[in-house]
Amino acid sequence: MSWTWEYAFGAEESARTAPSAFLAEVERKAAEVVRAAEALYIHGRSHDGNDPKGGDVAVPGGMFTYQIVVRSERV
Repeated sequence: MSWTWEYAFGAEESARTAPSAFLAEVERKAAEVVRAAEALYIHGRSHDGNDPKGGDVAVPGGMFTYQIVVRSERV
C-alpha cells in the first residue's frame, strides 16, 4: 500500500510557524486517519466511487481539516 498524508497546498508554509507540539499532534492524528482510510479502502487505486466527505480533527492547541482522496491513496 502507498497510503500517506500530505499538507494541502500552502499549508506546509503555515506549518513552519506553528508550535512543534501542535505539529506533532497533527502528524500523529493524520497517521491515524491514513491507517483508517487504508483499512476502509484496501484497493484505493481501483476505487470508482466518490471520495468520502472529509472532516475536522481537534488536537491540543488547535485543529486541522482533512480530505481523503481514495484513488490517489492520500489524506
